[in-house]
Amino acid sequence: MFSEYVETALARAEYKVIVDDEPYFASVPELPGVWASGRTVEECRKELIEVIEEWIVARLQRGLPIPPMGEHKIGVADGWVSVV
Repeated sequence: MFSEYVETALARAEYKVIVDDEPYFASVPELPGVWASGRTVEECRKELIEVIEEWIVARLQRGLPIPPMGEHKIGVADGWVSVV
């Protein structure tokens, strides 16, 4: 479930080339604040995966909703969830 959500988010990522030391920039429009940059497309993609995972964990810890990614959903049924 978790990996499918991340893969779907990656498939929806938008990449741009910007004028910077790390010229590759990517964001996922459906996930506010999720973006990454890198010196290569692959470096940017790896960073984006980490950012997506950390974003999901932070939202779970704070009890905030996580928007569905296509047919993939992540949520908490009841109570606290420990994410390590």
